[in-house]
Amino acid sequence: MSFLIGSGAGFSGDRTDAAIAVVDELVRRGQASALVFETLGERTLAAAHRRKREDPEGGYEPLVEELLEPILGKCKANGIRVFGNFGAADPHGACRRIDALASSQGISNLSIAEVFGDDIRDELHNLNLLQWEAEKRDVPLAEDLVSANVYLGASPLVEAIDFDADVIVAGRVADPSLFLAPLIHHFGWAWNDWDRLAAGTMAGHLGECGSQVCGGYFADPGKKDVPDMARLGYPIIEVDFDGSLVVTKPEGTGGYVNERTVKEQLLYEVHDPANYLTPDVVVDLTDVNVKEVGRNRVEVTGIKGKSSPARLKATVCYGGGWLGEAEISYSGPNALRRAKLAAEVLRERLSFRAPKDLRSRFDIIGHLSVFNDDDSRLTINSISHYDGDYRLRLAVEHSERRWVERAAQELLALYCSGPAGGGGVRQNFSRRLLSSSYLVRREDVNSGARIYHA
Repeated sequence: MSFLIGSGAGFSGDRTDAAIAVVDELVRRGQASALVFETLGERTLAAAHRRKREDPEGGYEPLVEELLEPILGKCKANGIRVFGNFGAADPHGACRRIDALASSQGISNLSIAEVFGDDIRDELHNLNLLQWEAEKRDVPLAEDLVSANVYLGASPLVEAIDFDADVIVAGRVADPSLFLAPLIHHFGWAWNDWDRLAAGTMAGHLGECGSQVCGGYFADPGKKDVPDMARLGYPIIEVDFDGSLVVTKPEGTGGYVNERTVKEQLLYEVHDPANYLTPDVVVDLTDVNVKEVGRNRVEVTGIKGKSSPARLKATVCYGGGWLGEAEISYSGPNALRRAKLAAEVLRERLSFRAPKDLRSRFDIIGHLSVFNDDDSRLTINSISHYDGDYRLRLAVEHSERRWVERAAQELLALYCSGPAGGGGVRQNFSRRLLSSSYLVRREDVNSGARIYHA
């Protein structure tokens, strides 16, 4: 019988009610199953480390309680093991929060395990590191370091399952490994059974982004219409012992699972389909077959695997000066010309009011922003209609906050010293984070799992 893995979240900030329908479907089907919350990215992990510096309780996923509150009791009662990387920078703190939630709900004997070993800040400067692909930055100095985390694989998660934990909390593990671990444990797959490990990894890859494989981030009106997106279903992956898998979703939920949604997600973030690198296995997708076998049921076969890489990827984040943003709006007749004039005035002001090493970018949102060129030269020659509603955005970066604030103040001054009708100014300043990636020898990473004790 298939093992079922449901997805409850695809990123930090995802819908907090999505897992309810998934858990209800898992309970209804009554098969061996697990539920995975994927809430971590490189950006969110670095932000979590920074929050933890400011607040000892700020290092884990801020929505962990809202994600688990509706389903924790039902998962415990029905033997559905819960996995999540919502530990972020503080897995122990997340365990404490989950334990308190269980107590408040009257859930007794909830066993929680935490995975450790991904945080390598203390060892970073003593490790044998190789730069990742085209990376050219040197390892940052210790005083500039914000975070350094290695991508763990499924092994410590399986160790946590062996402790018979109901909830397994991790920090930085590879996203598909959250899904692979319960499959290894349930089916008893060997650690060198590369084809099955590859299939389990791609089951995770298909489920790790939540609703994307069910029509989320897929919809394009008139070209790829997706029904009932306000109630999108989140995926359930059915996996058999031989590694064959079917992607589906709970009955009665919005969206759909079809050949196109599965193919898009299958290739999502895969740079080389013949060599998709993960900590557990190198996946080969060149002979994959995707086939619709029923309504909202897509079978994926032909996944192959190769031996796991000798080194693990680590992402290092460090301080990179200050980032500032400021915006002002122009609307009505001739608004685009006024917004362009404001940009020209601001650009000239910064040329003699700011240091030469201030980096800046100008966007006119509604005319030229996402696809603006690197030089940020704003032109309106191709526009024949100038009326409308436009927002001038200035983004600046410098090592010193005072110059970032000075540039934003120059935009504020456009209220009275710029074109007519400017309004709605906002400003924001934040420390900038830079990141570099390195390869760490697998044997240098000391990872594992332990049962949480209050």
